[in-house]
Amino acid sequence: MPVIGPPLAASADLTDLFRRGLAADPKAIALYALDGSWTWQELDAACTQLALRYLSLGLAPGDRVASIMPNSVVLVIHYLACMRAGLVAMPLNYRYTASDIDYALGLATPAALLVHGERAKDVAAVPNATRLPVRLISYAAEIDGALALEDLLDGENNGTLPTVVAEAPAFIFFTSGTTGKPKGVTHSHASMGNMVASNAQGLGLGPADVVLPASWISHTAGLRLTFAGLWAGARTNVVRRFSPDELLGLLRQTRPTVAQILPAPLASLVTGHGAVRDDFRSLKTLMAGGDKPSRKLVDAFGAVAGVPIGAFYGMTEMGTSHSNTHGGTEKLGAVGLNNPGYVSVLRDEAGEEAPIGIDGRHWVKSPTMMTEYWKNPEATTAAFRDGWFDTGDLMRRDEDGYFWFRGRQKQIIVHDGSNISPAEVEDALTAHPAVTAAVVVGVRDEMHGEDVWAFVSLDKGIAPVRAAEIIEFARERIGYKAPDVVRIIETLPLTMGGKLDRMALKRLAAEESGAAHVL
Repeated sequence: MPVIGPPLAASADLTDLFRRGLAADPKAIALYALDGSWTWQELDAACTQLALRYLSLGLAPGDRVASIMPNSVVLVIHYLACMRAGLVAMPLNYRYTASDIDYALGLATPAALLVHGERAKDVAAVPNATRLPVRLISYAAEIDGALALEDLLDGENNGTLPTVVAEAPAFIFFTSGTTGKPKGVTHSHASMGNMVASNAQGLGLGPADVVLPASWISHTAGLRLTFAGLWAGARTNVVRRFSPDELLGLLRQTRPTVAQILPAPLASLVTGHGAVRDDFRSLKTLMAGGDKPSRKLVDAFGAVAGVPIGAFYGMTEMGTSHSNTHGGTEKLGAVGLNNPGYVSVLRDEAGEEAPIGIDGRHWVKSPTMMTEYWKNPEATTAAFRDGWFDTGDLMRRDEDGYFWFRGRQKQIIVHDGSNISPAEVEDALTAHPAVTAAVVVGVRDEMHGEDVWAFVSLDKGIAPVRAAEIIEFARERIGYKAPDVVRIIETLPLTMGGKLDRMALKRLAAEESGAAHVL
């Protein structure tokens, strides 16, 4: 039988996210960062102000507004201004290269683009950035021909906000797939609101909490926890760079009760940066974002902090379906129990339900589910069967209802919380004139989730090249997605069916790297 999570009590209204905070104390701190804080009253006024100014520029409900911004309070205000104006927010990974940005703009054709001054040079090299119907909007730097977001946030503006229906699109997130180029995962106000509510309900968030989402808010994991904290009336932190000094400052100054931290910065907190047990005493729940933490990290962090690291499992398409925040040591490594509003079933290759203790493909139903892949009806149709969403991942369920992640059938590599498509990296590698074939795999890493390893064979008729040259060649084309390691081998292994043997190379990489296991 399918496993049913607790019923979802309510859905968050993305146009009225501050209701509880405003009702309790409008002058209390709502959002806090080391460089400044905003009260509920200030935040509410800023969101309305920016929403009206966006509409005054000629943007209309349904228009997409892209952003290439680091974590900041201003980015949260931008998102919520889009929600109030009926605009579709389109967050782009801050580490995107110019070609990544251009592809996303070409697919979803936004009317405007908000860009941080740090990325101005890269955006100038993006052809589609010159074709925006409305405007380029800059923040923290002047850009020729762009409006300054600071000016839009300043002053008074009259007008009326539109009525936004639950079925209207709210966000388009870009996530990599096995076919290479990212797909535009589209969420409505209803599906995103349900994701936020499930997060808040599953974590038991309330006005007495202080939330620390130390992951990118251009990705759904960091964003939905940020929204969940605000919706619950909790003080919510914004983390800019995830450095040990910044995280320790926020831990000591704000005393968070719930935190979500990427494995790499989590590890840095326990390696010579002065953290002591008292820094973590306020935490009731700590989750490692991005990927499952290694046992070594769990043990090291527990020894310093005295706080267990919880786990969760989710996808851009559906939010967080499982959490393990209260399981004992015997459940260490499990992704946990179903969250509110989620129904799961594990099926074998014949479509039959997999028994307890046996691996099965994970299918999910939930009101948090995406509405579509933007302009890709074929991929949308392929992702669902009879209303069930195919995660493509292997899970195993134990007798207590806990789910254990067993592997990614879709082969996506998750590095520091960002999805990397092996196919896209392989395309970049084989563009090198000396590379005849390439296989890219992910290898477990205790700090980064998975590292990108590549195995390549070379054209014997061309002068030999070094692995470092191939890595640099790929980095110039795909930036952060380039391999961490390249191994040159004479002949890539094949399966009995004549295909490149990805799993054999994955095992080889794991053995060479010393990884404890292969997913």
